[in-house]
This record gives sequence, structure tokens and C-alpha cells, in this order.
Amino acid sequence: MPNRLADEQSPYLRQHKDNPVDWYPWGEEAFQKAEEEDKPIFLSIGYSTCHWCHVMAHESFEDEDVAEMMNETFVSIKVDREERPDVDTIYMNVCQMMRGQGGWPLTVLLTPDRKPFYAATYLPKEGRFQQMGMMDLVPRIQQMWENERDRLLEDADEVTSLLQRSVDESGGTEAPDEEVLDEAFQQLSREFDDTHGGFGSAPKFPAPHNLLFLLRQWHRTGEDRALEVVTETLDQMRLGGIFDQVGYGFHRYSTDERWVLPHFEKMLYDQAMHVLAYTEAAQATGEKRYEQTAREVLTYVLRDLQAPEGGFYSAEDADSPNEEGEMEEGAFYVWSVEEVRELLDEETSELLIDLYNMTPEGNYQEEATGKRTGKNVLYLNRSLEEEAKKREMVLPELRSTLEEARATLVAHRDKRPRPGLDDKVLTDWNGLMIAALATAARVFDEPEYEQAATDAAAFVLDTLRDEDGTLLHRYREGEAGVQAHLDDYAFLVWGLIELYETTFEVEWLEAAIDLMDESIAQFWDEEDGGFFLTSTDGEELIVRPKELSDGAKPSGNSVHFSNLIRLARLTGRTQLEERADALARWAGRQSRSRPTGFTALLAGLQFALASSREVVVAGEVDGDDMQALVEVLRSTYDPFSVIVHRPPGDRPAITDLAPFTEDQTPRDGQAAAYVCRDFQCEAPTTDPGQLREQLSLE
Repeated sequence: MPNRLADEQSPYLRQHKDNPVDWYPWGEEAFQKAEEEDKPIFLSIGYSTCHWCHVMAHESFEDEDVAEMMNETFVSIKVDREERPDVDTIYMNVCQMMRGQGGWPLTVLLTPDRKPFYAATYLPKEGRFQQMGMMDLVPRIQQMWENERDRLLEDADEVTSLLQRSVDESGGTEAPDEEVLDEAFQQLSREFDDTHGGFGSAPKFPAPHNLLFLLRQWHRTGEDRALEVVTETLDQMRLGGIFDQVGYGFHRYSTDERWVLPHFEKMLYDQAMHVLAYTEAAQATGEKRYEQTAREVLTYVLRDLQAPEGGFYSAEDADSPNEEGEMEEGAFYVWSVEEVRELLDEETSELLIDLYNMTPEGNYQEEATGKRTGKNVLYLNRSLEEEAKKREMVLPELRSTLEEARATLVAHRDKRPRPGLDDKVLTDWNGLMIAALATAARVFDEPEYEQAATDAAAFVLDTLRDEDGTLLHRYREGEAGVQAHLDDYAFLVWGLIELYETTFEVEWLEAAIDLMDESIAQFWDEEDGGFFLTSTDGEELIVRPKELSDGAKPSGNSVHFSNLIRLARLTGRTQLEERADALARWAGRQSRSRPTGFTALLAGLQFALASSREVVVAGEVDGDDMQALVEVLRSTYDPFSVIVHRPPGDRPAITDLAPFTEDQTPRDGQAAAYVCRDFQCEAPTTDPGQLREQLSLE
């Protein structure tokens, strides 16, 4: 008989609805039961595409013996970290405090009033290699709860006090400066893997926000090393198995330092951040290979993650049924030599096998056992240009052959059982994808991307609201729910700013301003500056989290810092820039202590400290004269400018949002550009050549 999780919208919670564990969702019913029955809480946090979450579920939560002990000892609560990032953030911080590291599945034991006294990640059923197993842990906690409870309660109070102190003492008073930017660059340069690209060693995480910071460092300082780190990393990732060479899109991260063997889940936010990095690199360098990769990622997103309503699904799982029908990580993505030979003619199959490093014994091995499986992850050792020279082939012919072979493999692979799709639509992750699509549309002049960004923005703004019009976090199966967090506002505002600068449709800028005002009202810390993760009327948790450091994606505070500056420049609302300054001062101490942990914030600081431009283009948006000016503005990489469109006529809507545009009108019936830099404005021009001179592009 299904447990209470059957009634939840989260795909992750529903994966556990048939467990013999008597699971509760996070909420008062569970807390009250723990209080009434005088039991500790077993809190398990994960997400639907998490491989080791599946492993722990199969080993322990589906096991009758483990479930019987858990049901007797605990009130057990399941949380989807993607639905409740606030809960996840708090208890992940607990795990990192108590263990020095964290990850998912996250296991935390709590008192009935939600104070933590034990934390771990994956736990096997039976203990092994000095790691406690569930069969050891549960009776041990039961014994301690009955006989040594005071000790557990003291531990819980101490950890909770440390948590609160970490929030209270997180701020500073002095904003980071250019020295912090340069130190972040120097640290990233030292950590850079000159052989394989990326930073550090195995496991290797992409961290595109590092690359976006480095592109801005290069643009601001002319430091060639910063650009070298970016291009080498982008090149190596595209060659590696972390990129799906057959169906496109990036997997989560690489288990090795060479980007060859990935963890296979595909996350929407990763695709968005990769698109942004490759798109900006394409614009900065003029190299078509970066545009191609960005387009390939978006081909995957629009094909496999776009919901019919216009939003985007969250992720695809790492695991899927193998040939024996058993769930296996990577089964959908790996290939045997025999399969390839059966599908392609002899010449093409041997080319593919050699080019993509396939072997009869397989290059893919199970992470847990190290055993080779006879299957292969496809990856390249060098670019196709280099391969064509090595093989004395004509490059267009090689490309054509590989594209035909890829299409054949895709068609065959589509007949396999697909990995599970997490089909919830999240406001924050959709905001990132809107930003990526709008940026790619603008840089590559691609109407399809603009339309997809517009559809997603309209869907989120129209659908992810409660009856009072307040933003919500999650949509699934026709139901919107879960109170929005800071990241929802920050990432969506980012997307809307990019969409405005791509379409010049004032409704998107207006929506961005409204959401910024709402987020200030609901999340701003009036005492210390910066934004809390949860709103003023949100659920009362053991602490009110306030995050600055970046993880797999940028933090909400980092993104909103840039949003504040850009909206201030777009609208002339100087009070927004004052908020940005207060946020920077709060962030100063943390960012100085570990600059590379805050590169998304520092990317915004590059904008604040650089010689930036505000450009107003006045004219009919579809007019040839207007488009000629816009083409000049979009022809170069300039991350430190904002562009406002002022239509002809008296008091168009943009003049209410940006009053300084009132008198910036077309000149003598021609579209005109008004360029201001460092608080000084050039004379308006209708000539694209003169505009290039004003922008110092000649």
C-alpha cells in the first residue's frame, strides 16, 4: 500500500511512495507525530536524478528489515532538495559542519523540534570499510535516544547555535575591490589544469560561472591567460564524455580529470550555464566552434526538456534499464563495439570506433566496482580539424560522415528505455534557461531561441503565481505550489533582463523591476544588507539561511547583485545601485577570504568597477535604420553595457520605467543612438560608423 508520498507532486518523493518505510513529507503532521510519540526524526534529502539516492533507496528504504527498524525508531521525512532548497541548505550546512563535507543523499537525524544531532550522506544497509550501515545506526540511535538523550540534545543545541552564529557573523563592512578580482583570477589560474582544462583534479565539475568571471576579467584587464583558461576548458569539455556526443547536452560532472567518464544525469541549470559560457566565448573570440556547441546544447534542451506549455523540465536521470531490465547508471548512453558495427557500414563503424576511443572490453567501468562493462562512453582526443589532418581527410567530408552516423545512433538509442524525466518546472532553473536562450538569440540572431525564451517567460509569469499574484517555485501536472525562494526571483529577473535586451519588449523589463521590488520587500536584510534565502512570511526554520557562495550554479545573492546594477543602469534608479553597494559590503569578508568561491558575485563586481556604458537606441524597433545601429551594438563582446530601446512618439511605456529616455528621440526621422560612459554622454548619432567610433570599436 502506498505511503503518504503518493499524494505529493515531487517526482523524487513519488519514487519512494511504495517503500515500506512510513515516510512523511516535510510538514507539521510529521513534526507533531514526532512530538507526540517522543521519537527523533530521520530526515532524508535527495533529488530524483541522484544515482546514489537510488542506491540507498534500493539497499535500505526498500528493505523490510531496515524499514521495520526505522518505523519503530523514527518519524521518517523525505525532502526533495529541488523543491525545498531552504531545508536542504540548512541541513547540508549541518553536514559540512559535522563531517567536513556533504552530498546527496543527505541523512540528518533531528530532535522533534528539528534540531540536528547527526549527519551523514550515503549509508549502506550493512556497515563496511569503517562506514556505519543502517542496520548498525538505527539501533544505536534508538539506544542513545532512550538512555543518553541529554547528550544528543546538547549536541543538537550546540549545532543549531553554530548554525545561527554562521549566519549572524557572515557579513562584513568593506566591499571587495579590484585586488579581490585579481586574486580570484590568480587562484583560478593556479588551479587550472593545463593538460585537460578545468580546475583541480577528479572529480571535476564544470563551474561555468568561473568561466563567465574569467571572460570579464580578460575583457576588463586584457589578461590573455584568463581567456586561455576559458577556451581550453570549453574545448576539452566539448571533446569529453561529459558531453553527450550522440544526443548532445552536458552530463552533471566528470568522475575523472580528463572529462571522459561522467555522472550521467542531465540538469536543466547545467545546460543553461553551459550555453551562457559557450555563447559569450563565441562572441568574445569569434570562434564558430563555441557557437556550434551552444546550439547543440539548445538542440537537446528544446528536444527533450521543453514542456508543451512553454516551460522547461528539470532533469533526466543517470539511471535507466539495461539490456537485462535492471536499472544501471549510464545504460542509455553507452555503446558496445558490436552495436556500432551492426548499425553502420564497415568503413564508418571502424572510423567511429577509432575516433571515439571505443574498445571491445569497453572504456566504461562501474564506479563502485571498477569493473569494465564492455560498453563505451564516446569521447574525442582532439578536435575534428586535427583529426581530419591526421587521417588525411577533407574536414567537410568527415563532418558529414559523422553527422550521418550520429543520426543513426540517435535513432537507435531512442528505442532504448529512456532515463527517468523529472518533469517538474522550477521557476529558478527556468529563469536561467530564459537567460541562456535570450542571450543566444541575441548573439546568434536566432528567432527560434527568442521564441522559446518568450514562451517560457510568459508561462512562468502567468502560471507560477498564487491567488495573490505572489511568485511560486514549482509547477507540475497542472498545479503550481511551494513558496518562492530568493533564487526564483534572482534567476528569473536575470532571464527577464536578457529577454528585454533581446526583444526590446518593455513588458519584460517591467516584470523584472516588479520582481526586484518584491524580492527587496520579502528577502532583504535591513540590518546587514544582502538577501535571505527565505521570505519574511516563509516557514519558520531553525535558522533563516542567507547564502552567498556559489555551488553547481551561482548563488541568488550573486545573481541579484548583478541584477541590481543592471536594472539601476537600465532605469536610472540609483537606489538599486545603493542596494548593490550594501550587498557588496556584506559580502566583502567572505569574498576576500576565498575569492574563487564567489566568482558569480565577482563577475557582477567587474561590471560595477569597469568603465561601463549605457546606450539608448531610439527608433522603430523593426526599422532598417534601427537594426543597423543594433547590429553594431551586438557585433562585439561587451559585458559591461546595457541597451535601452526608446520607441518614437510621446511618452512610450519605457519613459515611465526609465524617465531619462524622455528626450532621447529619433533625429530628423532617423533612428539614433545615445551613448553614455562613466556618467558622460556623447552626442547622439544616426550613423552606424560613428556609433562604432563612439564605442571604440574602430
